[in-house]
Amino acid sequence: MANAVQASARKLFLDGDIDLLNDTVKVVLAKTYTYSSGHDYLDDVTAGYRVATATLASKTTTGGAFDSADPTFTAVAAGSTVTGIWIYKDTGTDSTSPLIAWFDTNASTAAISIVTNGSNITLTVSASGWFTI
Repeated sequence: MANAVQASARKLFLDGDIDLLNDTVKVVLAKTYTYSSGHDYLDDVTAGYRVATATLASKTTTGGAFDSADPTFTAVAAGSTVTGIWIYKDTGTDSTSPLIAWFDTNASTAAISIVTNGSNITLTVSASGWFTI
């Protein structure tokens, strides 16, 4: 699978139910997860697939591109291999927190593979942002 903005999120953008600048938007590191375009909410990515979560800060939407500061995940437990990243709107409840975008390749189109070792992980957001609508 390649990186994708969820069709369900596109509808929520159009309906005004996701406000990337004012909503709490988070990113979660995932392991051994198989992407599905039918997954709409965070509860579709069960806790066993989630490695760590960070809140996105300094968010911007310029020219249709969503960008943020590079997120840092603090003291990520050792022993997992991160193979993908989900961006989602956090409502405080997994079953109502919509998934926004999935990434399993980096800016160089190489597969994401981050081995956790107990230290911090900082993701470098592409110069063009996370995604463009």
